[in-house]
Order: sequence, then structure tokens, then C-alpha cells
Amino acid sequence: MALSPQYKNIRIIIAGGGTGGHIFPAIAVAQAIQKIQPDAAILFVGALGKMEMEKVPQSGYEIIGITIAGFNRTNLFKNFSLPWKLLKSYFQVKAIIKNFKPNAVFGVGGYSSFPVLKQAQTKSILTFIHESNAFAGKANQWLGADATQIFTGTKGMESFFPADKILVTGNPVRQNIINTSYSKNNAVLHFGLMPNKKTVLIVGGSLGASSINKAIQGNLAAFLEANIQLIWQTGKPNAAAYVTAANDYANVYVSSFIDDMSAAYTAADIVVSRSGAMAVAEISITGKAAIFVPYPHAAEDHQTYNALALVDNGAAKMVKDNDVNQHLIPLLQSLTQDDQSRHLMEEKIKAYAFTNADQVIAEQILQHI
Repeated sequence: MALSPQYKNIRIIIAGGGTGGHIFPAIAVAQAIQKIQPDAAILFVGALGKMEMEKVPQSGYEIIGITIAGFNRTNLFKNFSLPWKLLKSYFQVKAIIKNFKPNAVFGVGGYSSFPVLKQAQTKSILTFIHESNAFAGKANQWLGADATQIFTGTKGMESFFPADKILVTGNPVRQNIINTSYSKNNAVLHFGLMPNKKTVLIVGGSLGASSINKAIQGNLAAFLEANIQLIWQTGKPNAAAYVTAANDYANVYVSSFIDDMSAAYTAADIVVSRSGAMAVAEISITGKAAIFVPYPHAAEDHQTYNALALVDNGAAKMVKDNDVNQHLIPLLQSLTQDDQSRHLMEEKIKAYAFTNADQVIAEQILQHI
């Protein structure tokens, strides 16, 4: 999409973060905007001390951190300084918008997005929201009524946002996962495993998933006996103990973090994962049979809603976090042996794949400016 000369000097703020599920889609959209409009100026705004302050500059973009924090539900005493932080962030955001003079502000969720978009709305600046989860976050819900347009990762979001403002785009996914360079055999060999055996990818996000990890650790011998291979991303907590536990098993590749997720997804016959929005989006695009274990403490239990959107249509399986010890391993063993059920899940999950969400969102934002 080429823009006419009157649309030069485009300036866009992208706000939000806190997790990779917010940050990486935001970066993908920024890159898509600049593919269409290379001279567009883009500024990120995030929360001081959060991972966006590291990941965004690594992608080549400028970011300004604001003093903001969310409401702590587990330790109410930690909310003592919250009013001061909110007030300070208000003046910080006011200065950022005054100095940068954006044509539009794009929010990806997380508490740092709210003050930026709210300030933009009071200035009649175009505001766009992306809601990645099947249960909308509070910040996005509060902003939705006055937003210019709302992009959603899933259908059925009319209970959270004005229906006439919703455009279902899916969730932006890393290009190397959409366009993998691996064959299945090469991907399995990449992890030092055997191409002729069933392979399960275990991934619980960068912080890992304690319930999943403990279930895997306690059943390593059972996987060997069943001739099942594992690619096991443990996350950082207790990583050394999990690596030690797997040392004697040639059928297990174990690491605290997997850099090349394109290879990991391609190698897998089944994926066991938390059901954050980005994990669901990536697994849908790769067309893998999946068992989701929703993180039980996610805000508004949104990971359960993310999983159920697929499970209710036979596109995935779900095991609750407190049922992992009892149900995860038997379900995994059953699925590895049931090719028909697994292939049916693989076909159905592809219906939830969106490969060009970043481009669609970028085009929509630029068309409104």
C-alpha cells in the first residue's frame, strides 16, 4: 500500500508491554508500518524496569520509560505508591505527546498503555488498540469506547468492545516462524534427536511452568520406555536441576531457553504449552497438535479463555494446572499413539492461523491517518 505525498511525516507512538506477548507483536507492527512507509517515525513508550526497555532497543527502536505500575492483587501494601506513580506517569506522558506530536497512538495492552492512549484520546489523536487475548484486559476495555479502531486476536469480542470498531486480525507472529527454513528431519537433528521417533515440545514461556516441568521431570523414564523424544524448554527457575535430571536420557534435549523456536515447532509432533495469546498464535500457524496448560494466575484467567476458544472446537486439548500430575502424561502418551486424532487436531488448529496480522494492522493504522 503506497501512501500519497500528503501522508508524509507520519509519527506514531506504540505503547504497552510487560510481557513478550505484548512486546513482540508491537515490534512486528512497527516493522510492518515501516515496510509500507519507510520514513514513518516510531516511538515506543513502556514501563520502567519491564522487559520492553531491553527488547525494544534490541530491535532498533527508541523507547521512553514511564513510572507506572499495575495494581498488585496479591500484596496490597505494594500499592501504597501507586497513586504517586499514576500521577507522575500522567505528566510524563503529557510531555512525551507534546514533544513527539504523534499522528496516532497504537496500544498493545499492559498497564503502561493506558495513560498514553488516554492522554492521546483527550487530545483527539487517533488511537488504535490490539487485544491479543480471548478475554480483554482492563486497560483495553476502558479505552475501547473512545478508540478509533480495535484489532482483536480472536472472534467474539463484542462483549468487551463496540462491535462497529472491531477488526479481527489475529495476533502478529514472528516471521521466522511463519516462514521456517527447516524440514522436519533437519529440525529434529538440530536438537540432536532421531527423525524417526515421535517428538514432544515442552514450553512454558521464559519463566517456565513449574507444574509442567515437575511432571516431565518425574516421568523421564516413562518417555524413554514409550520411545518418545522431548525438546524441553524449562525456563530459568530451577533450570540446573532439570538439566541434571535429563543428563542420562539421550531422548531429551533440555535448555532453559530455546533461541530457535522455528526449529522447535517444526520438529514437534505435539506441543505442550501455556496458553498465552502469542503461544496460541504461533502453535496455530505451525499447525501442531497441542495440549494447553493455562497459567492459573493470569489476569481475568485469560489463558483459560484463550485455550477454550480452540478446545471447544476440537482444535486442541487442555489440562488444568492443578490436574497436570494426574492427566498430562497419560494424555501425551495417548496422543503420540493416536495418529488419527492428532492429525485431526492439526487440521482444525490451522483455522485459527493468521499469517499477516502485522501487515493488516499497519495498513489500517496508516489508512486512518
